[in-house]
Amino acid sequence: MPGYIEDRWMTKKPDPVTGEKRKTARWGSGKRYRVAGIPGVKDRSFTKLHGPEGANAWLAKAQHESSSGEFVDPRRGQMLLKDYIADEWWPRRDYDNPSTEKTVRGRVWNHIIPHLGSHQLNAVKAAQLGDWLLILKGTVGPGTANEAWGYLSSIFQSAIDDERVTRNPCRKQTTLNVPSKPPVKPRAWPKEQVLAVQAAMDERFRLCVDLGVGAGLRSSEVFGLSVDDIDFEGQRILVRRQVKKVGAQLAFALPKGEKTREVPVPDYLLKLIEESLSRRPACPVELPWKDPRPPKTEREAKERKPQTHSLILTAARGGAIRRDGFDTRIWKPALAAAGVIPPPVEVKTPIKSRPNVTRTTLVYEEAREDGFHALRHTFASVQLDAREPIVAVSKWLGHADPSITLRIYAHMMPEADGRGRSAMQNWFESP
Repeated sequence: MPGYIEDRWMTKKPDPVTGEKRKTARWGSGKRYRVAGIPGVKDRSFTKLHGPEGANAWLAKAQHESSSGEFVDPRRGQMLLKDYIADEWWPRRDYDNPSTEKTVRGRVWNHIIPHLGSHQLNAVKAAQLGDWLLILKGTVGPGTANEAWGYLSSIFQSAIDDERVTRNPCRKQTTLNVPSKPPVKPRAWPKEQVLAVQAAMDERFRLCVDLGVGAGLRSSEVFGLSVDDIDFEGQRILVRRQVKKVGAQLAFALPKGEKTREVPVPDYLLKLIEESLSRRPACPVELPWKDPRPPKTEREAKERKPQTHSLILTAARGGAIRRDGFDTRIWKPALAAAGVIPPPVEVKTPIKSRPNVTRTTLVYEEAREDGFHALRHTFASVQLDAREPIVAVSKWLGHADPSITLRIYAHMMPEADGRGRSAMQNWFESP
């Protein structure tokens, strides 16, 4: 098998007179033993302290892994984690969704690099991961920590593919308490609460509530709904786009999951839409498709070409409604007025350009469980209580798979033991 060990301190050939090897000019300086001659394996040197045993062990390991095509030079893993992320891992990421790209970058640069970035790739072990998890536990929620762990695992898996390390330290961890995503258990609103929140809103935006609770639309889908998406004859709404925020700009895009869908709706909701349009006609709005950033190629220019749609609901000055603005200026004030969340707290903040002058802002309590999504949960609750098939409800909600709907809304499904009891009774009584 190819490969050999060279003793750099002694000559290769013995003295012709004495028959013994002689000291070379390198005697006593530098690393003594060099392993070389293995195909595809860079030479490696060992100090005198390692002795020939260390060189022999390395030679045997390298020969075996080289012959099986599994050799990874440990020196390639001496690259700093932060350098590997910035120079090799991140440049190869290709996200179609700019929002996803922003989220991933935020998790990696805010929660991984500051704490683990200065370690070499092959130096990140269980001890370093344990210290990092303790930091995450004290600074972020379990959901964010779980995502950061997943991204770190992805980074090491990529490093394995790049032949920089041989194992992923995040895989099969049994000694560390890796945070898991908190269970999601949506809560439907009673009708009285829905009506109270709606009544506390500006009249222009009340249809948002009807569309959320009556068709299960997400807020971004409500803001992207056009007149052409309403099939009055077929009594259905075509969910074909959303208004999404990319950085500080807006764009049209496919609904979440890149899936369009059709939702059957009652005549009552269609009449509410007609009444709203009679008071305030649809307004044409032009936005880039998918990504508002300047295109770099002809293909991107074609894909991001602006589209114009006559939106049923628009902002006060025209244009598409921004979800963050809707949440802070419309939704949360309505929640507070209806008694769902406490009244806001006045906070005074200094104005940088005007010394000794402050600005008063209203800060509302975090209302994650009572966000616009609560209307969507209420829609699902009503449908499931009516014993609509889970497959149909999943389709109307735009979930990728009915199992997702079942996992989220199983607790809302009516008990079936009564029907099962009757079925068995009929089975026993049948001739």
